[in-house]
Amino acid sequence: MVRESWASRVGFILAAVGSAVGLGNVWRFPWMTAEYGGSAFLVVYLCIVLLVGVPGLLAEFVIGRRSNRNPAGALARLAPGTKSWGYVGLFGVLTALVLLSFYSVVGGWIVRYFVASFSGSYFVDPSGYFGTISFGWEAVAFQVAFLALTALVIIGGVRRGIEAATKVMMPVIVVLLAVLAGWAITRPGAGAGLSFYLHFDPAPIKNDPIGMLRAAAGQALFTLSLGVGTMITYASYLGEDNSLPFDGSVIAVLNTAVGVLAGLVVFPLLFAFQGGLTEVTRGGESGAIFMGVAGAFREMPYGEVVAVGFFAAILFAALSSSISMLEIPVAYLVDEQDVSRRNATLGLTGLVLVTGAVCALTPSVFTFVAGTLVDLMLTAGLAGFLVFTGWVLGKNALAEFDSGAGGIARSLGTPWLWGVRTILPLFLLITLAVNLYSLL
Repeated sequence: MVRESWASRVGFILAAVGSAVGLGNVWRFPWMTAEYGGSAFLVVYLCIVLLVGVPGLLAEFVIGRRSNRNPAGALARLAPGTKSWGYVGLFGVLTALVLLSFYSVVGGWIVRYFVASFSGSYFVDPSGYFGTISFGWEAVAFQVAFLALTALVIIGGVRRGIEAATKVMMPVIVVLLAVLAGWAITRPGAGAGLSFYLHFDPAPIKNDPIGMLRAAAGQALFTLSLGVGTMITYASYLGEDNSLPFDGSVIAVLNTAVGVLAGLVVFPLLFAFQGGLTEVTRGGESGAIFMGVAGAFREMPYGEVVAVGFFAAILFAALSSSISMLEIPVAYLVDEQDVSRRNATLGLTGLVLVTGAVCALTPSVFTFVAGTLVDLMLTAGLAGFLVFTGWVLGKNALAEFDSGAGGIARSLGTPWLWGVRTILPLFLLITLAVNLYSLL
């Protein structure tokens, strides 16, 4: 069958940004920042995005565009006669399914909170409300609703589904968050939140450098959709005239900007209306932001209106990422098994309904998958993609990097390739070893 492609370069960039700008930015990033000391975590995170995230993003772009395939098909096609690399790509497809299993549960929470915001039903007892709806059969029902929205977009295809949806959702996300941030930072008491978030204090780094590095690395990979093969899949629909370094830089900057913008909403609100971080928001729990921000909405005038806008932005962000997660295994079935897009989407959605239901019904499984397992799989996956790019593709990777790029970008190609070959995989393997040691 004829393989689809992006209708425009803007469509690709917005779709890739949409994949990256998800719950990692507006759900996970604020509570990780709160747990690891505010500005210190922000600085370490930004450094890892620049030094590891952007080169890793370009490595996945190179693999995707050169192969015109999903992660499993890409590595198998580019390394013919070597089945082991195809298994590395297949590991990325599996990672996408694992990600979507817990991600759809959180997506269901967001759907629930968005609907409840119109009445403010969670304002009276934010912690109690989250405890009631977060796990159990009601959580499964809302997970189903979230997955149904995701599947509808995927069935529409690359241009009419993914590209059309993200062209609408991404501007809406940015506008809503910008308006909320502009309002939040002007509230009395918001200055303390801004200071916590933006005034650099190195003490948390000195107190736990390994923990800080692990958390920031995991967050960077999660927010940039690296290690799972999303960017391989999206770049596989690209033409040769695109500058990969330019597109990758734009995507990384926009993704990071949205994450920082989310923090400019959350922390001023918490300090202005809650008097600072509560034990809930400081604890790094999965429901921290839901409970903490809900408490702030309760105290502010027109809290229902602000809550609707906030959770609408989060819902769009969640959908833009879940779409990319489901597209990876769908592309695998379409490319490698010649399954129709519609049947692949319906079958995989049914599979994730089951695995996601396990997470929704078992809090301990959800916590393990959403934290430890995902961080391990993303780190291992990106390390594999980097080694493949640097040592298997080698000069071919450099040629793909240069294709469509300008003179300045091409001058960075050789340093990028050597970083991908040596420093970056070593950093990721050390991070993986530390994570495994901590788990054991």
